[in-house]
Amino acid sequence: MNPTSPFALSVLAIVGLSLAGLPVAYAMIGGSILWLLMSGQDMGSAAEQLLNGMMSSQLLLAIPLFILAAEFMNSGSIMDRLLRFCNALVGRFRGGLAQVNVVQSIIFSSMSGSALADAAASGKLMQSMMTRDGKYPPAFAAALTCVSSVIGPIIPPSIPLVLYALVSDTSVGYLFLGGVVPGLLLGVVQSALIAVLARRRNFPVEPRVPLREMPRVTWEAMPGLLMPVILLGCMYSGITTPTEAAAVAAAYALLVSALLYRSVALIDVYRSLVNSARVTVSIGMLIAGALVFNFVITSENIPKTLSVALAAWQLSPVLFLICVNVLLLVLGCFLEGTTIILVILPVLTPTAAALGIDPVHFGVMCIVNIMLGLVTPPYGLLLFMMNKITNVSLTDLIGEVMPFLYVMIGALAAIMLWPDLVLFLPRLLGYKG
Repeated sequence: MNPTSPFALSVLAIVGLSLAGLPVAYAMIGGSILWLLMSGQDMGSAAEQLLNGMMSSQLLLAIPLFILAAEFMNSGSIMDRLLRFCNALVGRFRGGLAQVNVVQSIIFSSMSGSALADAAASGKLMQSMMTRDGKYPPAFAAALTCVSSVIGPIIPPSIPLVLYALVSDTSVGYLFLGGVVPGLLLGVVQSALIAVLARRRNFPVEPRVPLREMPRVTWEAMPGLLMPVILLGCMYSGITTPTEAAAVAAAYALLVSALLYRSVALIDVYRSLVNSARVTVSIGMLIAGALVFNFVITSENIPKTLSVALAAWQLSPVLFLICVNVLLLVLGCFLEGTTIILVILPVLTPTAAALGIDPVHFGVMCIVNIMLGLVTPPYGLLLFMMNKITNVSLTDLIGEVMPFLYVMIGALAAIMLWPDLVLFLPRLLGYKG
């Protein structure tokens, strides 16, 4: 590629502006405008591409609605009741409170769709519970919340999978189904590692919840536990679209918190709306910048050029997937996940299709990989977030995260090599891929 070409200078501008501290969304818009000026194209093309992309997809509406559902759950007492239920299930084993952290992430993931929302909702509470009376080292507790939160965007509903569906024209319903087993697999490998570490470090055993208490604890948590059942049931029965299902999730979370549990005041609803709006705006700006930059990528014919180059190398599908995973793991060390989904995956998806790789399998595998980037040093967003929430030093936090990262990369390798881990549930419900 000519280093003085408009596209090369556009990419350099984006990288330079990002390194200078400008938000990635603005950097992408600035670099794209530079390309438009240098290539002599109408500046209105960027605005037209942006409006067409933003207005033609109802899927985008699902993102703020899932965020709002998570906010309503966090502001009410749903999260507390779910934590008590998780503790009753697995708290009795050695290292049980650590296992609770993983189980609550699996349950909460089916309601928030966001790793950051999961960590924000349970981070302070789990840190306080695990470090009370010196039960667990603060760095281990913070690291566990980091890695367990990665499960959130994989098990449906999933905001990253919605974004992938947007850029790849893949069924979001089948993507959601495809994420269930990989998400549970991550939970299993994390729990297995906790069981090993619990014996090595002699982690404490929590007091058993009497069996006579289990029906009451389960009944109190039942409205929260039913939310994913209602959400997925509406979606896969055809009653609602994914966007409408997101609206149902938000309404259900508000009604349960306000009417059933009576734990939400009017001011809490207002704060939830404001917080959701702030998060939505930040994601929306990233989508806007990526849509404009994707116009640049398409105009430069980058996907086709890459496909031709890879075809010349005669890569097998497995070797291509290995190369993609290595690339995404490296990018995840430095870039935010949404940026990778919106900018990098549209370039790789046509090549995957040309090699006969199933789009649902490819999408779920990539999202799992990208989510690992949230806990990959040096720039994992969850690392910085938990560093601020818990005041644990970043060095200690990374040290405790690394063993979990290794076993999760092993799970990622299994997802890559055995597509049926992703495609089993979609095929069970009619997917023909």
